Amino acid sequence: MTMMKKLLTSAVASTLMVGGAQAEISGDTVKIGYLADMSGTYRDLAGPNGLAALNMAIKDFGGTVNGAKIEVVSADDRNSPDTSSSTVRRWVENDNVDLVAGMVASSVSIAVSKILEENDRLGIISGSAASSITNEHCTPNHIHYVYDTYPLANGTASAVVQEGGKSWYMLTADYAFGHALEGDVTRVVEASGGEVIGTVRHPFPTQDFSSFILQAQASGADVVGLANAGADTTNAITTASEFGLTQSGQTLAALLLFLTDVHALGAETAQGIQLTTGWYWDMNDEAREWSDRFMAETGVRPTMVHAGIYSSTIQYLNAVAATGSDDAQTVRQQMMDTPINDMFAKNGRIRVDGRMVHDMYLAEVKTPEASENEWDLYQILRTIPADEAYRPLSESKCKLVNN
Repeated sequence: MTMMKKLLTSAVASTLMVGGAQAEISGDTVKIGYLADMSGTYRDLAGPNGLAALNMAIKDFGGTVNGAKIEVVSADDRNSPDTSSSTVRRWVENDNVDLVAGMVASSVSIAVSKILEENDRLGIISGSAASSITNEHCTPNHIHYVYDTYPLANGTASAVVQEGGKSWYMLTADYAFGHALEGDVTRVVEASGGEVIGTVRHPFPTQDFSSFILQAQASGADVVGLANAGADTTNAITTASEFGLTQSGQTLAALLLFLTDVHALGAETAQGIQLTTGWYWDMNDEAREWSDRFMAETGVRPTMVHAGIYSSTIQYLNAVAATGSDDAQTVRQQMMDTPINDMFAKNGRIRVDGRMVHDMYLAEVKTPEASENEWDLYQILRTIPADEAYRPLSESKCKLVNN
């Protein structure tokens, strides 16, 4: 049975379970707002193709939930918490949006989640990285789905220290995500017997990394850690290559690197870089099947964020169908009660703090000689089990957790 048929079978089964329950779906419509960077630094890792993934999920689901239609609105967040907040407030107060999906910049997600809590609507965050989103900034109205800075540090930073990279210099994006990643990396480096000897924070976004790379070189650190993402990361890696940073004996650790970043850099430049990812398009038959359909729609292979947007949308629609309701708390509880087994994750689960925990993967960028085609870019080195990857609830500061 194909993946699409499995999804449709699941949807039909859920519909039969609830029968006439669609009366509990407000306005007889499930409305989803897709919010992401559509034109800036984070465009490629989520952006318009994330919207394509969301629409694929709706199409695969059948286009309706228990007879209620599914509508989608979208907006460019411009990586601005203020712009995003005004957009989402309008969506929930005037347009009756039930779910806000996408969300990339962590500062945007933190701002938006407060509005969702105030209005008791649901958000599923697929692109943001800050682990604080389900720690000190947790709410009962959002789910953090794909990854966060905690497993990024546990995977990449731990591996690099074990390979001899004891002293680190951090180049950090100066906002919530960068600060969170820097903090989590520092924790892992120190726990592994290394030290962070210096940090420089750059504006978000930044075009010219020359002065920052020169400071990193002058530090003499074994490792230069990049606590940034998207175009900031690719610009920093390109500048480091131009300045001969790795040729001088230092290691470059890209702590959040997406498939689209590696593709843009090319295997010649990116080869050998280790990274942590939540998913890879070529990791198994089910992932490849879905990725082939995604590529037919978009012309590119999907990032882990694109895959997570698709998966989380299906999970959300299944929960609406199973409960016959678009009430935020009802749907969130149903999603928490339902294990996630699909093309994105096996035995995934959503915890009380809103963190979706699943296996993560340490990967290495292949050499040009080892790559069979332009998207054959990763070798998976090891699986990081879910319980090892994510912050344990015993260490949580989330108000929803009873420690």
